[in-house]
Amino acid sequence: MIVKIKGIAYDISGSPIILLTDPAEQKVLPIWVGLLEAHSIALAMEGTPPPRPMTHDITLTICNTLGAQVTGVEITKLKDNTYFAELYLSTGNDNYLIDIRPSDAIALALRAKVPIRISDALQKQMLEIKEILDENALKELEELSANLLKDYKKSLH
Repeated sequence: MIVKIKGIAYDISGSPIILLTDPAEQKVLPIWVGLLEAHSIALAMEGTPPPRPMTHDITLTICNTLGAQVTGVEITKLKDNTYFAELYLSTGNDNYLIDIRPSDAIALALRAKVPIRISDALQKQMLEIKEILDENALKELEELSANLLKDYKKSLH
């Protein structure tokens, strides 16, 4: 299933969570990521180029320079509270599958403008949004996420 990034939220300890939703935005898969990864994802979501290339920008540049194209990413499983993902690359007739962290996969997918997929097993683990958030909380989350991105963008200048 192709998922969308609903936004970046923060848990009670301040750790960033990437919220992936199904196409109908009825279900969510929360993925905890590090602060630097959340920063990179936020910049890509906002379309804001960093003053200097970040690791994910460099990775995409290296791929393109060597003739490899990022064709997709998939978050594949959850094992021992750790998510796993795969990066799909193509160079002409050759296809490559590379193990990658989900946060890096998301950051690269946004930059390469390729879909983010989740496995069938993870689809079954998605949570119903209406079960975890009421309508007011969902609106607050959307506003908070938008405001955090705006504030963060302002802090870069």
